[in-house]
Amino acid sequence: QGNMAFAGKYEFESDENYDEFVKKIGLSSDKIELGRNCKVITEVVQNGNDFTWTQHFPGGRTMSNSFTIGQEADMETMGGKKFKATARMENGKIVADFPNYHHTAEICGDKLIEISNVCGIVYKRTSKRIA
Repeated sequence: QGNMAFAGKYEFESDENYDEFVKKIGLSSDKIELGRNCKVITEVVQNGNDFTWTQHFPGGRTMSNSFTIGQEADMETMGGKKFKATARMENGKIVADFPNYHHTAEICGDKLIEISNVCGIVYKRTSKRIA
């Protein structure tokens, strides 16, 4: 599982605790509806420690964060808020602290597993590799 393990395209497969999580982080109800069981395609471009992490939503909307492991970067939350964060690599996982939640991403076989935690509510999103 080399350094390029994250590069690829992944399609949303399942999630857990979506409603509790997005309500807790304060997403508006229209954004909550848009995101529910949404077939998001996550595209990860990786060049060493440099990442571009793009989510393609049905209907053509995209959201993209670019960052370098260990360096502060400008990022955007699910709700569109801008903030600064430093992503770290811990035991093969990418770890970042968003303004109101803690986020990890890892590759398990052909799946991208993303876990966000806010006040003990753990949101888990699983996506399967499609490219």
